[in-house]
Amino acid sequence: MSDELAHDFFPIIKVYKDGRVDRLWGTSTLPASIDPQTSVQSKDVVISTAPPVSVRLYIPKSTTTELTRKLPLLVYFHGGGFCNGSAFSPTYHNYLNSLVSEANVVAVSVDYRLVPEHPLPAAYEDSWATLKWVESHFAGNGPEEWLNRHANLNRVFFSGDSAGANIAHHMGLRVGTEKLVGFKLNGIVLVHPYFWGEEPIGGELALAEDHTKMLAALWRFCYPLTSGSDDPVLNPGKDPKLGELGCEKVLVCVAEKDSLKDRGWYYSEVLKKSGWNGVVEVMEAKEEQHVFHLVNPSCDNAVTMLKKLVSFIN
Repeated sequence: MSDELAHDFFPIIKVYKDGRVDRLWGTSTLPASIDPQTSVQSKDVVISTAPPVSVRLYIPKSTTTELTRKLPLLVYFHGGGFCNGSAFSPTYHNYLNSLVSEANVVAVSVDYRLVPEHPLPAAYEDSWATLKWVESHFAGNGPEEWLNRHANLNRVFFSGDSAGANIAHHMGLRVGTEKLVGFKLNGIVLVHPYFWGEEPIGGELALAEDHTKMLAALWRFCYPLTSGSDDPVLNPGKDPKLGELGCEKVLVCVAEKDSLKDRGWYYSEVLKKSGWNGVVEVMEAKEEQHVFHLVNPSCDNAVTMLKKLVSFIN
């Protein structure tokens, strides 16, 4: 075994020259369950074996007590720089239990394939395949009984954090350009979205050069065929199709001390100018770092953000 590094993206991932991959966080998993705190039920469903794509489904306590009303559906895309994390990690499992309980929604948490074993666009393709699978439940006769029985596909929302927010944005664009007929996308929540660009904006001018170089290099590592940091996949400001985003409202959450903060604000500005006829709102958490709400879900800012998401969906 060689300890020579081919890629070092500390604190996310290291790849050795002999091919070994060392994910530095996000590898532990929890089984689906009935959550003792919230009574939210979850279960795992394989939607494709080639390529391997799974989801974790969540239904709130109300589905066992109220039999008639169908609930909004949230499709969630986890973060992790496209390299780390899963729909089954304790972080995302616990977050979705609380979000499903508070918002009283059905949720589909997508477990897409990860870089470097599966370079981008694999994560986008897996996420789109998941949306097509969700759409197959539109008439109430899809393969998954929980969605047939409990999900209102006229009230669909997407959300994700970091790389997952990038995916959520692109899935919203595909819904707009490819017109999935089987459901109506009402809104998208982008939490600390992973966008970037060749030219620094705002506070990025003050960032350490090695940090900005790392962000650009990480993107090339994730997407070897990319044109670079101004690829429309990473820089929505360069996307001529931006105005075709397939929903009526967008909430962008940013954190004051996150190096990606200005990209979230910039996204809201270019979206307004794109010809898109929806409403975009930005919520900034003061004094907070990237994905603080997952690290410390009970802090005041995380609770405030959760309440904001709940009111956005309802």
